[in-house]
Formats: sequence, structure tokens, C-alpha cells
Amino acid sequence: MIKVRRSATLIKGHTHHDDNSPHPLQASEEAAEGRAGHRGVLFSMCLALVLVVASVSALNLALPDLAVDLSATNASLTWIADAYTVALAALVLPLGAIGDRIGRRHVLVAGTVVFGAAAFAASFSDTTTHLIVWRVVMGFDAAMIMPGTLSTITAAFPPEQRAKGVAVWSGFAAAGAIIGMLAAGALLEQFSWRSIFVASAITALVAGAAAATLAPNTKDPHPHRPDVIGATCTAVAIGCLVFAIIEGNEQGWTEPAVIATLAVTVVGFAAYAFFGLRNDQPLLDPHLFGIPGFRAGAVTVLVQFMAVFGFFFVGLQYLQLILGYSPLKAAVALVPVAVVVLPTSHITPHLVTRLGMKAVLVAGLTLLSGGLFAISRIHADSGYLPFLGGLILCGLGIGLTGAAGTAAVTGSLGRGQQGVASAMNDTTREVGSAIGIALMGSVYGSHYRDALPPSIDQLPPQAAESVHDSAAAGLQVAHQAGPQGPALAQAVKDAFISGLSASLLVVAVIVLAAAIGCLFRAPRRAPDADS
Repeated sequence: MIKVRRSATLIKGHTHHDDNSPHPLQASEEAAEGRAGHRGVLFSMCLALVLVVASVSALNLALPDLAVDLSATNASLTWIADAYTVALAALVLPLGAIGDRIGRRHVLVAGTVVFGAAAFAASFSDTTTHLIVWRVVMGFDAAMIMPGTLSTITAAFPPEQRAKGVAVWSGFAAAGAIIGMLAAGALLEQFSWRSIFVASAITALVAGAAAATLAPNTKDPHPHRPDVIGATCTAVAIGCLVFAIIEGNEQGWTEPAVIATLAVTVVGFAAYAFFGLRNDQPLLDPHLFGIPGFRAGAVTVLVQFMAVFGFFFVGLQYLQLILGYSPLKAAVALVPVAVVVLPTSHITPHLVTRLGMKAVLVAGLTLLSGGLFAISRIHADSGYLPFLGGLILCGLGIGLTGAAGTAAVTGSLGRGQQGVASAMNDTTREVGSAIGIALMGSVYGSHYRDALPPSIDQLPPQAAESVHDSAAAGLQVAHQAGPQGPALAQAVKDAFISGLSASLLVVAVIVLAAAIGCLFRAPRRAPDADS
């Protein structure tokens, strides 16, 4: 049996303060009202959230251009997409803890300033290596921004409005990806992929100004001492896990480098648990995973974002490379997800109250898995409508799982420890995103190469290498191949569909397994942090 006694203070959120001084949470609420009220807090935090989330998804629209402009292979494209997410996932917990200590708004605003500078520098990248490095820096800055968004909302909002605030935040966390892609699509209609980074830099400065003007500087009144060992172990383990997934599919799972990083991953997570159980003030107390609502919420959010951002990585390439959509049209084609997610997220708290958390989590995960499976059945000539049907199922599932999973995590901890809840929620989201991009990108890449016909090797060496590197480069070669072009283009498209289907099936099975786990292990009713 897992003991949770040592975490009683963390779970219940009890704090001690001078009876003659205002309660720190009350002070936060007064500060929020004094600036622009709860609406101002919600606006500024959701704007910062959209900046972080959109920066994960927006670049997916530019992957075909990057493949050609920077001669990027499928593996390089995966790293360009995932470098940002890996840094964000690895550092969101320790940087969230720093925000709890010195003030979440201070850290968030500083993060937006450096984020903007890094994004502007990334716009001048001329190699894949340079772009990957700047994406890592942007991910570090995003880890300064994201934890403060949800924890500021939950700390500043009164209990009766907190569920609504969390639901709006969850909706924008999902819809922010679509917003980012729409903006990127519009930019790519007129400019190159570099414009995406320039726009990100400008948005970062606006988000920082909004946070500084509208949001209170909430903090944990009794912060824990820094947990350097826990921060190091989790950062190393997450980074090595993603590296192993990408390089395992690229180089082979028996390669020494892949085996070594998998071993480091296991040792890193084991060390986190070992030292965390023996630390009175760990970065994230391992005992928390003994709380059913916390555990169910964390797993749900992780697999949801694994599916969502992995799907964006391969799904947008389907729209552009197979259906021939422009970047903007491809982004618009994904709008039905946001149209479904936002209202579904809004009604989810009421569904949880009436039906119970378990029923909502299981239903959401099942719908998401079903949508992914439906899309995996498409082929090169299917068109958009079968794709749209799967999107709608996915949108319903995302709306249910996002809001209910987030509420399960935040509701499992006391109001005084919402920084921990927010950081954990952010970590599961970003770890899920990083794993999803790595997993689906790698499975897609390996199946794409394996599905190419042997006749590809009869092409000139440079052309054959381009076809093997990426579908975008392969279609460009086909366009220049003369009479052989149509047959080559069809072979590339068929190979792409093979990779797309395999990657979607893998994640659909994982999401369905999570739904079965919630059916047997999730609590029936939502936890109440104030009880």
C-alpha cells in the first residue's frame, strides 16, 4: 500500500500564517480584482498559454518547406518539432517551483522576454542544427511561462469560479494549437517559414505586457527548498526517453547509443522515485501518484497530448502532401477540432458533476482512440471527408479528457499547492506531446522508408536519397522526374499513407489502453481540493 501520510500537508494545502496579516490567497484575489478582475487574469494567462502551445503546433505547417529549404530528413524534422517540447517537458517542473518561490508573474514575464529574443534569432537559422538549438532555448523559456498560467488562475479565482476558469484554460490549451496553425498558415501564404518565428517574438512581448499589467504575482506562501536531485533526474530521464524513441526508430533499437539512453531513462526515473520518497520536500512527491484522482488525471492528460500533437505532426503533412492543401487551407481543415473542443470543454464540468469523473474520462479517451483509428483507415484517394469524421470524434474526446483530466489533477491538491498541481499538469501535457511527436514521427518515418518500392534505388543517388529522406522531398523529385514523375509521386504517397496509418494505430491502441485503465482504476467522483 502506498503511504501518503508524509504528503498530508501537500495534499490538503494547509499553511500557517500570521493571523493579523491577510491570507496570501486572499491577497492574490484582491490584487487580481485591483488590476482587471478575474476576466483580466484569465485573458492574460490564456494569451501566454496560447503562445506556448501554438509554438508547438505552428511549425508543423512549415515541415514540408523545411524539408526542402534546409534539406531536412524525417529524423531532423522530428527533432525540429520535438526539441522545443522536450526542453519544455524536462524543465517545466523545476521552473514552476522557482515561480512558486519568487512569484509566478515575475518568472512568466521574464520567460516571455527571452522567448521573444530566441524566436527572433531562430528566424535567421540557415541549418537544421541551428534551428534545433534555438528551439531548445525557446522550450526553456516556455517552461518559465507555462506553469504560471494555470496556477495563477487557480490561486486567484475563488472556489466557486475555479472550475470554470480551469475549463476555459483547458479549452485554450487544446484550441491554442489550432490558433497557432491558423496564424502560421496565413503567414506562410505570403512569407517563408521564418515569419512564424518573427510573429512568435512579437506575440511573446505582447503576452508579457498583458501579464505584467493584468495578472497578480501569486506565489506559494511557504515554498519548499529547491530539489536539485529531483529536477536533474526528471530532466535527464525525459530527454533520454525522447532521444531513445527517435533514434531507436532511425538507427535501430539494438544500437549502443539507443540502449544506453534507455538505460539512463530507467535509472533517472528510478532515482527520482528513490530520492523523492526520502525527501521531506521533493520537487514532485512520488506519494501523490497514490492518489487515484491525481494518477488518473495525469495519465489522461499525458496520453491525450501524446495523441494530439503526434497527430498534428503527421496529419498536417497528409493535408499538404497528399491532398495538396496550402498551409492556410490545411490549418483551416483542422478548425473543426477547435469548434468541437471549446464547447465540449465548457460543459465537461457539468458532465463530471452529473455522470462522475470516471465516466467522463473513459468516454473521452474512447472517443479519441476511435477518432484516431478512423483516420488511420484512410488512403491516398480518400479525400477530406473521412478525415473530417475522425477529427470530430477526436475533438469530442479532447474536450472531455482535457477539462476532466486537468480538474482531476488540480482538485487532488490543496489550494495552497496549486503551483505543484499546475506544474504537474503542464509536465504531463508536455511529456505527452514530446513522446507523441517522437513516437508517431519515428513510426511514420520507419514505415515510410520500408514501404518505398525497390525501384527508388534505380534513381540517381542524390534523387534516391531525397526520396528516402522525406515525402516532401520525394514529391519534389517526382515533380522534376518527367514521364516517370506520376508513378514516383504515387509511390511516395502510398508510402506516406503506410507510415501515417501505422503511427495512428500505435497511438490509438495506447489511448484505448488508458481508457481501460481509467475504467478500473479512476475514482467515480471528482476530488475536491477544498474538502
